[in-house]
Amino acid sequence: MSLIKSISGIRGTIGGRTGDTLNPLDIVKFTTAYATFMRRNGGDGKNADFNNNRPTIVVGRDARISGVMVDNIVCGTLMGMGYDVVNIGLATTPTTELTVRNLGADGGIIITASHNPRQWNALKLLNSDGEFLTAADGAEVLAIAEKEDFEYADVDSLGHLISCDEADEWHVEDVLGLDLVDEDAIRKAGFKVCVDAINSVGGIILPKLLDALGVKYTILNADPTGDFAHNPEPLEKNLSGIMDEMKTGKYDLGIVVDPDVDRLAFICEDGKMFGEEYTLVSVADYVLANTRLSTLDSRLSTVSNLSSTRALRDVTDKYGGSYAAAAVGEVNVTTKMKEVGAIIGGEGNGGVIYPESHYGRDALVGIALFLSHLAHKGIKVSELRKEYPSYQIAKNRIDLTPGTDVDAILMKVKEMFAADPTAQVNDIDGVKIDFPDKWVHLRKSNTEPIIRVYSEAATMDAADAIAKKLMKVVENSTKE
Repeated sequence: MSLIKSISGIRGTIGGRTGDTLNPLDIVKFTTAYATFMRRNGGDGKNADFNNNRPTIVVGRDARISGVMVDNIVCGTLMGMGYDVVNIGLATTPTTELTVRNLGADGGIIITASHNPRQWNALKLLNSDGEFLTAADGAEVLAIAEKEDFEYADVDSLGHLISCDEADEWHVEDVLGLDLVDEDAIRKAGFKVCVDAINSVGGIILPKLLDALGVKYTILNADPTGDFAHNPEPLEKNLSGIMDEMKTGKYDLGIVVDPDVDRLAFICEDGKMFGEEYTLVSVADYVLANTRLSTLDSRLSTVSNLSSTRALRDVTDKYGGSYAAAAVGEVNVTTKMKEVGAIIGGEGNGGVIYPESHYGRDALVGIALFLSHLAHKGIKVSELRKEYPSYQIAKNRIDLTPGTDVDAILMKVKEMFAADPTAQVNDIDGVKIDFPDKWVHLRKSNTEPIIRVYSEAATMDAADAIAKKLMKVVENSTKE
């Protein structure tokens, strides 16, 4: 059993003892801490454009089996803190984010453990812009929860529960309203797609998007029961079902989302993976090619995290743009995007962040932009994939023993390459060593006693070789 408290929220397995799992008492404590934080930091309803300016929080959830239980506790706790709750029910993470902004609510809570298996659930916390809390804000919520310095509303100040059935439609309308989503081109292309919705909320909203775009589709695992048909992380090893279906030759594209629909992977018409890392690369290619800057001194900018493929940098260079790397984590990427004025960004796990819509990973936006790109190109998905640089990423890990001084180990790795003229060293998140033809990134996990070792090169053998070299250094350091 596990309970993970971090600046991005609280995540854990359902059942077990308090303090060790995601259980009713801990859900109440953390929800109360969030509501307390919001109240102390301006979450008082003054920005709301509905509901008589009462303090309001939006709540949405994916289709996990535990979702109803967690949802009832979260909504009741928020009402007990004096907040009105707009409950949008089964909804994607980006749908919930957009609803906070559309309603002018004070914040939002998304009940989802993203790509984690069925026994997990989590609370993701949003500010009044419908974006994840900053690291500093998340730390403050954790501190409030630790102190349990709570004060609930009296009987005359309790909040109300408000149902909302329009959130999906608002989301689809927002996607269709984006300038670079070319509905006419997509319709004329007559695409046939196969979708794996993993028995979660993708099975509810993706048909609405595809119908609006005139795309013919088959949905696998469409029923939002939360009883996931396979491991929900959209990686090749988990996707044999849709990959086999694609090999029948009936479809132009395969689309895979995770349970809360903020990650996106594509499958080529021949049943081969397009590559999760290349979701962002391909969409960025389209956006970069079709964005016209308003001032002559502006540059096209993109951002991804340090563990994402350098193919995004290569594509950005093609358009004379500038690429920047951020620390791992969605909030770190969005912070860097705002800092450099990026027109698109995201993460190599299939997360597309397009500020013209909102600052959050959104599979619906990614799908619509990719289909527009494919329609304009007039080629097969496998042919589009060949247009991008071909890199291979190896993902390894180093298990740590209690008491290991990880910071000292990473410092030693950094010092190894400090005088190497062929290596660029970045230490904003662990240590990344960037060579002309490859890179390796070591970072301490926030959730497990491990060091993650990601590396990329032209071949998997080369990527593994540089990773193993650094892993040996770490292994020797732990023995000293």
